[in-house]
Amino acid sequence: MERVGIIGIGLVGTALAERLLEAGYPVAGYDLLPGRREALAQLGGDPLRDPAAVASSCDRLILSLPTSDIVRRVMEEVSPGRGSLVIDTTTGAPEDAAVLAAKLAGAAVDYVDATIAGSSRQVGAREAIFICGGSESAFNRCSDIFQSCCRQAFHVGPAGSGARMKLVINLVIGLNRAVLAEGLEFARASGIDPYLALDILKASPAYCRAMDTKGLRMLNEEFAPEARLVQHLKDVRLILASGERSGAHLPLSNVHRVLLEAAEAAGFGSSDNSAVIKAFQNGSPRQA
Repeated sequence: MERVGIIGIGLVGTALAERLLEAGYPVAGYDLLPGRREALAQLGGDPLRDPAAVASSCDRLILSLPTSDIVRRVMEEVSPGRGSLVIDTTTGAPEDAAVLAAKLAGAAVDYVDATIAGSSRQVGAREAIFICGGSESAFNRCSDIFQSCCRQAFHVGPAGSGARMKLVINLVIGLNRAVLAEGLEFARASGIDPYLALDILKASPAYCRAMDTKGLRMLNEEFAPEARLVQHLKDVRLILASGERSGAHLPLSNVHRVLLEAAEAAGFGSSDNSAVIKAFQNGSPRQA
């Protein structure tokens, strides 16, 4: 099986490497942090000296990076070979994905913005989904990787479409978490055992999957990150910027941004995104 490269071995990048290694793919990778490169070696992967070494040794390259700006800087350092494929899992600006796709097409390199709906734990359990933008042929070149790493993959249109749909998903998921946090704190303030409230919510028409994945983490303050709060704050800012460009009215996302900024200011930016509950425990921040 041909070697797959991964640039960015954080929570999601590590989960992708684990899935691919378990499926029998040789994996080469790079991350700025030495500890992450060492972790890849312990999994059975091949940590390389820099992003260019990864790109030059693999015909298919996965990017798992925090922002579009970092993707742009990394891609300025690498030169994927003609006929190679870049699979960008970064949740970034859709316009940036489209620009990068056009640039790579000029060098005969395929590009797919393959955004992931699901946490690193869900990627590791093959429960996440991929939402992809790019040409049909480029999407098809990823099919075996998707089968190894996710429950389902969707092709939604040209480059940038995956990023647009991921922002829609993150809007809904994030607001579900925020509403759950507010409801649990409302129950607590009303004299109801919040653990009992969570059980009743799960059995009621108010049920959402955030109750299964984040409810007990919120109540037990188990904030070891599966997906960091600061990353979702970045996504909400992207949602608002995209909404402003398209003329969408997003009042709930404006409130959500304020709540996440309050949790970040309280020291929970690097914690799991379930730590949004701290914004409600520390008082109600006023909307900017």
